[in-house]
Amino acid sequence: MNARIPPSVLNAAHTLSQVSTLWDDQIVPQLQDYIRIPAKSPMFDADWAANGYIDTVVRNTAAWIEAQKVTGLVLEVVRLPGRTPVLFFEVPATKVGSTQTVLMYGHLDKQPEFSGWRNDLGPWTPKIDDGKLYGRGGADDGYAAYAAIAAIQTLKTQNVPHPRIVGLIESCEESGSYDLLPYIDVLKTRLGEVALVVCLDSGAGNYDQLWLTNSLRGMASGVLKVEILTEGVHSGDASGLVPSSFRIMRQVLDRLEDSATGRLLPASFHCEVPTDRLSQAKATAAILGDEIYKRFPWAHYDCGGATSFALPTTTDPLQALLNRTWLPTLSVTGADGFPAMKDAGNVLRPYTAFKLSLRLPPLVEAATAVQELKALLEDNAPYQARVTFEGLSSATGWNAPDTASWFEDALNAASQTHFGAPCGYVGQGGTIPLMNMLSKGFPAAQMMVCGVLGPKSNAHGPNEFLHIPYAKKLTAAVAHVIAQFP
Repeated sequence: MNARIPPSVLNAAHTLSQVSTLWDDQIVPQLQDYIRIPAKSPMFDADWAANGYIDTVVRNTAAWIEAQKVTGLVLEVVRLPGRTPVLFFEVPATKVGSTQTVLMYGHLDKQPEFSGWRNDLGPWTPKIDDGKLYGRGGADDGYAAYAAIAAIQTLKTQNVPHPRIVGLIESCEESGSYDLLPYIDVLKTRLGEVALVVCLDSGAGNYDQLWLTNSLRGMASGVLKVEILTEGVHSGDASGLVPSSFRIMRQVLDRLEDSATGRLLPASFHCEVPTDRLSQAKATAAILGDEIYKRFPWAHYDCGGATSFALPTTTDPLQALLNRTWLPTLSVTGADGFPAMKDAGNVLRPYTAFKLSLRLPPLVEAATAVQELKALLEDNAPYQARVTFEGLSSATGWNAPDTASWFEDALNAASQTHFGAPCGYVGQGGTIPLMNMLSKGFPAAQMMVCGVLGPKSNAHGPNEFLHIPYAKKLTAAVAHVIAQFP
């Protein structure tokens, strides 16, 4: 990529210094307090309103933003009955003649604890080790509101003219953002003419350059349940006559997935990879190489004096990228109907239930996929067992619009200035429901989807961390891009 690098209107050294000081003195301590609060998303905490954790992190973030006294900034915590709150702020334009808006997005709700944390770490116990802040939610995505304000503040400090800026920080993203659309409807007129979206809830291919996310997979989740008995019975008495609910579950899932390869069988769950995305994936594969798959914590064991590691589905860097960004994939993320090992007697269980997470290619409509999935799994059940699929959440994926020349130039300039390398482009396997909504509502807007979730940061799993040096440079890069807004 040979994009022209425009001169910066920001002093790069001053920008990074100011941002770094704010991170060290205020943002990191704020995030440590944030990590201590188990503000789990509503899907994982049905009593979120009564528990008050989400309200606490929203209130704390709002208080910090107001304490920064950003010139012209007006902040409001918006609440709709029965829904998780949204934090909304706006900063008037200082660029003469500017009528367009920059929208900055993040979220404050968290994934649940998960197991497998290092002995010296925990989901609600912040710890800094080797420049990394460990704990649930710091990287996904509690830092976003703080980084957004830090980027705006450096524009103000250097008196750089900027467009109107609004912030939208939700607290239902990890549950599929089902609360967000009603807020978008309420706030639509206040959003204005959005021409640039800065979404700070994504990932990075490495910690050596700025990364722009160019696609996101969609997602459909739900509970598949197979019932064969009304109560457990002695396995010696019934096995061989009463079919195992687990075996029926396997048969039902075989309709959806080839267990030998992991390929999803329905053709409608697949789509072609656009030519430009394939070209960008080839360039990214050349940058990252085998780190694309080596970055995961593969199980390993001793085998004849040598260490053997579990293997990925492919070791081809390009195919590895495409597998995790443009192919549909099924994961079983939870199970019910199984007693704990210590309590498991010789009993044929009455039912088996799996929580399914189906990642969909960016161009596949999630609502249609859910309907097809339900019919595929429920119809003509083996042994006339009771098979039900209850959808929990779904969101259509997203493919970035064409990149405007000013935006491409600004991204490369920001990356070269603060990282010494050009901007990289990578698809992400996760889902950000808001992006599809915004692309439909503002089809001409440029989308700066980026984040701190780089190698081994492990969002949703154990030992999640935020790479503090990268977060500082990303914050400075965001300020740089906004300063280049035409």
